[in-house]
Amino acid sequence: MRRAAWISLVSLVSLAPALRAHDLWIEPSTFRPAPGERVAVRLRVGQAFRGDPVPRMTERIERFAAIGPGGKTPGGEIPLPGVEGTDPAGWGTLPAPGTWLLVYDSDRSSVELDGPKFEAYLAEEGLERISRLRAQRGQTAARSREIYSRCAKALLQAGNGPAQGYDRVLGLPLELVPGTSPAGLPAGGELPVTLLFRGKPLAGALVVAVPRDAPAARVSGRTGADGRVRLRLDRPGDWLVKAVHMEPAPKGSGADWESFWASLSFRR
Repeated sequence: MRRAAWISLVSLVSLAPALRAHDLWIEPSTFRPAPGERVAVRLRVGQAFRGDPVPRMTERIERFAAIGPGGKTPGGEIPLPGVEGTDPAGWGTLPAPGTWLLVYDSDRSSVELDGPKFEAYLAEEGLERISRLRAQRGQTAARSREIYSRCAKALLQAGNGPAQGYDRVLGLPLELVPGTSPAGLPAGGELPVTLLFRGKPLAGALVVAVPRDAPAARVSGRTGADGRVRLRLDRPGDWLVKAVHMEPAPKGSGADWESFWASLSFRR
C-alpha cells in the first residue's frame, strides 16, 4: 500500500507542469455504452487530442458526474466515484438509454510564466486580446501569474435511446454546447456550437475541433456575437472541441489573469 501511494504521489507531481500547460478532456472507455454497462471515465491532459492520464485528485474536483436523459431530476445526475490517485479517475453505470453527458469541473490552480512563454501561449490559444492589453500596459516582456480552471464535457449515447439532451446547459463557468447531435451529423456536415461564459454567449473566442485520427486536420472558427460557431467535421470518429477564455484576475487572488478551459469530446 505504501508503494502504491508513493507511485500515485510521484505521478501527481510529474503531471503538474502538463496540467498547467495543455488541454484537459474526458476520454470514456466507450462513447456508445449499452444501458447498464460500466464505463471507465478517464481524464486526459495533452495537446492535439494526444494526452497522458490524470489520476483522480479529489481536492481538485468541484463536480464530476454523469447526467442522464432525466437531467437534474432525482436520479438524473449520478456522481462518478473513483479511487484517489488512480486512473481511471472515475467509474459510472448509465442505467437508462439515451444521451448522457459526463461533466468534470475543477477548482482553481495557478501557474507563473515568463513574458515570452506567456505571449507564445496567448498566440497559440487565440487570446490576442490579452496580448494587446499587456502591450498597452507595457507588460509584454513581464512575467505573468495566472489562475485557471477546467470545464470538460463528454457526450455518450447509451443504447438505442433518442439522441436528445445533447444541448443541455450544465452551468459550467465556460461551456461548449452543441446545437445538434454529433452522432447524427452527415458526412462533411457542420456542427453548430455555442460557447457560454457564466451562462451568456461569448463573442470573438477561438473554438477548435480536433479529430483523433488526424490531429493536423483540425478545424477552427471564431464565435459571433451570439456565441455561435459552425465547425465542419469532415470525418467520422472521435473529436475534441476546445476553447479558452481569459480575463483579468479578481482582486485579492494574487494573480494577473484568470483563464477558463472548456472541452467537449464525442464520437461522430
